[in-house]
Amino acid sequence: MNTINTGDTAFMMVSSALVMFMTIGLAIFYAGMVRTKNVLGTIMQSFIMLGVISVEWILWGYSMSFGPDVGGIIGGLNWFGLNTVGLMPNPDYAPTIPHQLFMIYQCMFAVITPALITGAFAERMRFGPFLLFSLLWATFIYNPVAHWIWGKGGWLREMGVMDFAGGLVVHLNSGAAALATCIVLGKRKGYGSSIIQPHNLTMTLLGAGILWFGWFGFNAGSALSSGALAVNAFITTHLAAATGALSWIAIEWKMTGKPTTLGAGSGAIAGLATITPASGFVSPLAGALIGIIAGILCYVGVMAKNRFNYDDSLDVVGIHGVGGLIGALCAGIFASSVINPGAGNGLLGGNPKQLFIQFLASGIVFIYGFIGSFIILKVVDKFWSLRISEDEELKGLDVTQHSETAYSLF
Repeated sequence: MNTINTGDTAFMMVSSALVMFMTIGLAIFYAGMVRTKNVLGTIMQSFIMLGVISVEWILWGYSMSFGPDVGGIIGGLNWFGLNTVGLMPNPDYAPTIPHQLFMIYQCMFAVITPALITGAFAERMRFGPFLLFSLLWATFIYNPVAHWIWGKGGWLREMGVMDFAGGLVVHLNSGAAALATCIVLGKRKGYGSSIIQPHNLTMTLLGAGILWFGWFGFNAGSALSSGALAVNAFITTHLAAATGALSWIAIEWKMTGKPTTLGAGSGAIAGLATITPASGFVSPLAGALIGIIAGILCYVGVMAKNRFNYDDSLDVVGIHGVGGLIGALCAGIFASSVINPGAGNGLLGGNPKQLFIQFLASGIVFIYGFIGSFIILKVVDKFWSLRISEDEELKGLDVTQHSETAYSLF
């Protein structure tokens, strides 16, 4: 019989709180990059997910994601409303902590994922339709993908895919949805013809720091116990963030002549997003190398929006989409059975099949996430217009959607 380990329980409660704090950090990170008239609207889009998705999760989201498997595709609704999800451990997922603790830890992942998407359509989506889109997206996109990869019996999990903490479930999935929103909503007024600048990069750097801090719960917590694997994930996470920031500003310095604070923050987040799927499978040195790769390739990914002429307001596609993909592939290359004996080796350890599995799973998640998000957006827009009017865009989200302003100047 599985018994509760109080050390693991304390560790996972702290990790759950850290992941929750990441959503607050994300709100601040995003809010600093928008214009003054859209600060509160941008913060609200992340903050309100703590309410909407938490309720969705306890009612049906957790059961769909981790409940008893139905054909490898989805979890059944046996655990609807947390039915039978009690305080004893569930050996299928976390044998040393209460089942409800595993549930709430995963809830924080479900909360932050749709919040990530909001950066792509910042400054131009109406609040009501946004809430409906987020609820539908969590139900029909996030929950199935989470079950495929993490749920007991999920078909990609059974195939052997490696995704330690959400590079596919969270980052590539949200990146695919972000690209769909950019296409459906179109560009902001004045994009490409006038300068649209961040209003408060101090706020953005603070948000990046909070995200870096919270990410230790995101990745190390995914070990689900306070042992050696959690320590490895903690160290690889920190090193990837550090080298991601350094490599981003290095290429930015080379290309533009100046290293920017926004570049340093973006590079750190790129490193964190990219190490996420590999953090529990690779060595610290490999983690540092993955961060370097992330900083360079995510910078290139962000610059690509200019080439392809789409308005990804806060670089969700370039950082989270590209980072999630690179990280998943890097797990297939650098994974080592010395680090995680239960997962096996990647390409460099003599197992090229793992890289193929990672590539296949990445393609499946991206295609499903993009097409599914596109359909949901179109359906919502047909019945409830997604985009604010031109006059509302001129006035900003804060006044038109919430009747408030972030800053009162007397």
